[in-house]
Amino acid sequence: MNVLTRINAGSAQPVVPDPVKDPVNPPSTAGARPPLGSPRVYSGPSIISSALTINGRLESAGDIQVDGRVEGDVRGQAVRIGNTAVVKGTVTGELVELSGTLEGKIEARQAVLSRTARMTGDVLHQTLQIEEGCYFNGASKPNHGK
Repeated sequence: MNVLTRINAGSAQPVVPDPVKDPVNPPSTAGARPPLGSPRVYSGPSIISSALTINGRLESAGDIQVDGRVEGDVRGQAVRIGNTAVVKGTVTGELVELSGTLEGKIEARQAVLSRTARMTGDVLHQTLQIEEGCYFNGASKPNHGK
């Protein structure tokens, strides 16, 4: 008889060891999540839904999609501000796509203001695309050293 087998009403069932109680024989980690602080596989953008309001700074090493309201700065690799979003602060990223409302500043290598965008503030960029129909009240400042 296996010591990790429990007999229950005539049937044998394996017992999974508890790593806290039995650190010598921890369970298999196949398919487990990596520990905190280890490199991660890209799992898509962090999403701020239209039902969410954030007061404070957002920062991600990955992409961010904002569909809600943010009062504070937003920083990510690619930052997408959706049609329903309202952001008050500075948005920073390699790519910033604005389709909603921004009162503040964009600092990006590539900035795209879609036709539904409403922007009040400055854009610091290497490349800038402004679609017809966009409302933009501010200054465009090329930054070729970024």
